Amino acid sequence: MDFHPRPQAGEPKPWAFPAPERGALPNGLTVLRCHRPGQQVIAVEVHLDAPLDAEPKGLDGVSTIMARAFNEGTDKHSAEEFAAELERCGATMDAHADHPGVRASLEVPASRLSKGLALLADALRAPAFDDSEIERLVRNRLDEIPHEAANPARRAAKELSKQLFPADARMSRPRQGTEETVSAIDAAAVRAFYDRHVRPATATAVVVGDLRGIDLDALLADTLGAWTGDTAEPRPVPPVVADDTGRVIIVDRPGAVQTQLLMGRVGPDKHDRVWAAQILGTYCLGGTLTSRLDRVLREEKGYTYGVRSFAQVLRSAPDGSGAAMLAISGSVDTPNTGPALDDLWKVLRTLAAEGLTDAERDTAVQNLVGVAPLKFETAAAVASTLADQVEQHLPDDFQAQVYRQLAATGTVEATAAVVSAFPAGRLVTILVGDAAQIEEPVKALGIGEVTVVES
Repeated sequence: MDFHPRPQAGEPKPWAFPAPERGALPNGLTVLRCHRPGQQVIAVEVHLDAPLDAEPKGLDGVSTIMARAFNEGTDKHSAEEFAAELERCGATMDAHADHPGVRASLEVPASRLSKGLALLADALRAPAFDDSEIERLVRNRLDEIPHEAANPARRAAKELSKQLFPADARMSRPRQGTEETVSAIDAAAVRAFYDRHVRPATATAVVVGDLRGIDLDALLADTLGAWTGDTAEPRPVPPVVADDTGRVIIVDRPGAVQTQLLMGRVGPDKHDRVWAAQILGTYCLGGTLTSRLDRVLREEKGYTYGVRSFAQVLRSAPDGSGAAMLAISGSVDTPNTGPALDDLWKVLRTLAAEGLTDAERDTAVQNLVGVAPLKFETAAAVASTLADQVEQHLPDDFQAQVYRQLAATGTVEATAAVVSAFPAGRLVTILVGDAAQIEEPVKALGIGEVTVVES
């Protein structure tokens, strides 16, 4: 038999996070475009400057309902017709609201980009906000709330926000609203929020994919360029205030066979020079199955299927200020809640006393930097990260800088950053579990005042 010769590996090529080209349309819309050869599914992300703290008092969740309503009809199409038009051109469209603002996203084949952009533009330019559709979206959201409350991880996240931030701060309350606030939302409230905060002059569109043979300027001019709206003064961004005094809150779930654990505090965001070292150190602590927390709590003790540490940006500001949530999350079986917490604290104290090893640092760098080309293999992944940079007021080459910084960060720097991020005495610990079984063992650890609240 004759066999084809085995393919030979080519020479490795240097990789860097792709740099976008920045421009603007006459209507004030900022545009970032990024040509990615071979990516025949074009990804579009539009950031709207409609943050959660801009929601009117008593209407928490109105930005979420507005975002969901972008898919529910325009001045040209009913909700059913709009869905059919998206399907006809092979496109998917979604939108969601978070603390920095509202994000609308579109994925569409390059051959159908013109139609996809037209539908996205119609959704942003002239959403229908039909009374019946808004009422349906409100009912759907109200149906979701009990399910979220029953989910231990979601319940822990809700309690951590409530404990960390002042009661009058938007960050202390559920991102998508409560039963009381969502019930108060109607089409008029959604329209008023849209009219006040959604306009091209304060929005940014990111377009990523194979743009060869596409007159993107003409397409944008005919679609998103037809979106009109007045200009707006820059909106002040309130400072992030948090209380990370070490304490334990037990959310009582009688009969629970597991305890959901969430420990957190507020720390620096991506504008801080420590960010890269903080990411590296946090990865060494709990970023993967081979990190310290899993080596002890999962592999050695068998308390859990996995514990993770992470940093998630909450909100940034044009002046470079901002904050990120620094957290450790996982679940353990109920009888071992006390011992698992004790061992977790020992990991943190040992880390502070002895530091990371060079081997841990090297493995983390290889994992974080080495997989980057795979992480950003799709146009959607690149577009999402570029849009993140926009809403966090970061330079267009920020992600490329981070990878260079990660590779250059030493073991001592990573240790200092992670120890500063997770000081054992400055973490608010949320435990969702059976208080009757876990309260006394947790109190015996002496890791902070213990309070029990109802589920």
